[in-house]
Amino acid sequence: MKQFLTILCFLFSAGFFSCKKDLINTSSEARLDIGTDSIQFDTVFVSAGSVTQYFLIKNNNKQTIRISNLQLMGGTGSNFKINADGTAGTQFKNLEIEGNDSMYVFVSVNVDPNNDKLPFILKDSIRIDCNGNTYFKQLEAWGQNAYYYRNQLLEGNITWSNDLPHVILGGCIVDTNAILTIEAGTRIYLNADAPFIVDGTVRVEGTKSDSVVFKGNRLDAPYNDYPGAWPGIYFRGSSINNQLTYAHILNAYQGIISEQPASNSNPKVVLNNCILDNIYDIGLFGINSSIEASNCLISNCGNNVALIYGGNYRFTHCTFVSVSNAFIQHKNPVMTLTNFVKANNQLFTSPLTTTLTNCIIWGDFGFVDNELIVQKEGTDPANITLDHVLYRAKTDPGHTTFTSVIRNMDPVFDSIDVSKRYYNFRLKNNSPAVNSGKVTSLLTDLDGHPRIGLPDLGCYEFP
Repeated sequence: MKQFLTILCFLFSAGFFSCKKDLINTSSEARLDIGTDSIQFDTVFVSAGSVTQYFLIKNNNKQTIRISNLQLMGGTGSNFKINADGTAGTQFKNLEIEGNDSMYVFVSVNVDPNNDKLPFILKDSIRIDCNGNTYFKQLEAWGQNAYYYRNQLLEGNITWSNDLPHVILGGCIVDTNAILTIEAGTRIYLNADAPFIVDGTVRVEGTKSDSVVFKGNRLDAPYNDYPGAWPGIYFRGSSINNQLTYAHILNAYQGIISEQPASNSNPKVVLNNCILDNIYDIGLFGINSSIEASNCLISNCGNNVALIYGGNYRFTHCTFVSVSNAFIQHKNPVMTLTNFVKANNQLFTSPLTTTLTNCIIWGDFGFVDNELIVQKEGTDPANITLDHVLYRAKTDPGHTTFTSVIRNMDPVFDSIDVSKRYYNFRLKNNSPAVNSGKVTSLLTDLDGHPRIGLPDLGCYEFP
């Protein structure tokens, strides 16, 4: 009997304390933690929706707390949508959060079309009532109308204006014999499944003050800085007479890919004052093609430049540089040149001619000893010329002619802060690249500064 009473008392006590632990804490002193007081969405394109963000409602008390009301204040007419504790809706009653636990609230936004050409602001708030306390989570998004292209074939002569962004979903093809002209200041945002393919001609007419930007359409942090956000720009076999001036090509998987020679005597792609940055795989990829580039910066790519299977290339006053960072480790040479390609266990070769004048080829000290690699197979020639070039290499490349080069001297860039993702590849006054170039027909640099006397190496002239 005594043993029975002891067991009974134990079970009663356990049940009592268990019930006590599960009691709802209704004290106004038992507060919730909702983190920051707002959620902000970067630019959301009209009709394209947005990614979903979330916040946590934390109960840091020992006992359960009941939220009497959680409400999207704009109701069903709001541009924002919420999901609380796994359920979509606009208002929720009597949501319970156990002690030392939390609840997810997901928020998304959709922007309805209007006549605004400038960005506009959308606002709402989420109200949370608990134990006589009221909390508000402010919601804010920038909306933007845009031109949309989904699996679009562009034919004839087309001009893209800069009055609204151009958003590409599923891909876009400039047809053979079509000419696409892109006005200065135009912004082009591409989805992860949206290559920009050119079978005809593209003319990018950016200026120093109004560049043309190609980048991924995820503008929310941290995705807006991720490389590989969209496939890249592909100039295919029939494409001719492409000219890109002040184009910024950012965050792609591959930046520019040019395949096969042009069908006329002109270079297939001409790049003037362009920036290719934060490209996951290859920034500039030439495959038996012809490219000319001047005053261009190709920076922080998995491979900055790869020119394979021969071709004709000319670079003047360009800076090719990579620094290891959180997104891309500098494990591959900045520039790789070959006169061959291997496919299906077969070797194909073609003549390669590449001239670099007043250029910088540099990478941080890490995994790579030679930032310029030249490889040759078969009897087809590989003729590389470095004319007034600063480069880093433990072993000089073969098949190369050197004229007034600077080897393994740090170019002394202005400022690099990897932790803050800040890269200023302009030169300091003590850089060995200052006044080390030869006079060419390029009278200004990427910043529009004049090149006076002996020019500096790279795309930037020291003031």
